[in-house]
Amino acid sequence: MTFKTVQPDNDATRKAVHTVLAIATGAGALLSTLAWHGRYWLWRDCFNELGRCYDAESGEVFLEQAGLLWGMFAVGCLLLSLVFARLASSRR
Repeated sequence: MTFKTVQPDNDATRKAVHTVLAIATGAGALLSTLAWHGRYWLWRDCFNELGRCYDAESGEVFLEQAGLLWGMFAVGCLLLSLVFARLASSRR
């Protein structure tokens, strides 16, 4: 006995899914950019030769590598968002 998988070819559903994914990854890009700004950009002049910055007011230590990590997340999410937006707007 074999089962046949039925997949609806619904263009509206495909566009809706791609639109939701584009918005979600766009939000991820925005949040990653805000984290990059708060954890790296504001402290970029404070880092020493070891890549650390100590904030005496809050007692936090900021790492220079956080800029690379949050920046990669932001760029990756932005690229995914653009791909999903392009797929949502394309015609088949």
